[in-house]
Amino acid sequence: MSDIPLIHIVDDDDSLRSALLRLLNAAGFEARGYASAGEFLLHPAPDRPGCLLLDVRMPGPSGLDLQAALPNHGVNLPVIFMTGHADVPSSVRAMKAGAVDFLEKPVQRQSLLEAIGRALALNERQRAARDEEDRIRAGYALLTEREKAVFEHVVAGQLNKQIADALDVSERTVKGLRARVMEKLGASSPAELGVLAERLRHLRER
Repeated sequence: MSDIPLIHIVDDDDSLRSALLRLLNAAGFEARGYASAGEFLLHPAPDRPGCLLLDVRMPGPSGLDLQAALPNHGVNLPVIFMTGHADVPSSVRAMKAGAVDFLEKPVQRQSLLEAIGRALALNERQRAARDEEDRIRAGYALLTEREKAVFEHVVAGQLNKQIADALDVSERTVKGLRARVMEKLGASSPAELGVLAERLRHLRER
């Protein structure tokens, strides 16, 4: 997978789209252009670093409509809006929905590159968080039922003897199970197990 960020430009203005593609390619990015929200959705975005530059007003679904639809299509890319119409309600809606910036056309080169920098930094944090969530889920999936039981007792603050009594096993068995739990989850202390337990709870609630 390429490490070069991929910038997706969704704008029905052919001349602007072409100009942005040239600008971004010259700036060292890879860029792809789409004339509509539908065209973008017909070409699934690859799983790599990047962001979306969206025109607010387009024939058919608007940029705001596309922003709202992205999660349903498994697209997790930060959004930068571009508009030729100063529209406070639209900008407020876009920012509340998580847009990185709302730029007025004609878009200034420096403002655009700065906004893309912020979007890519956000995307890097989001990707790291998703990788960590995947690691936690994968580690928990490796636990046996007995190990899961020990895990729940440990994060509840119980000592080995208390866990042994609750599970009707020896303390030595609890120590062995506890060590395997910590190894599979990549934790080095009960405190870290507590943090992982809280994160697992949040993941289950989504």
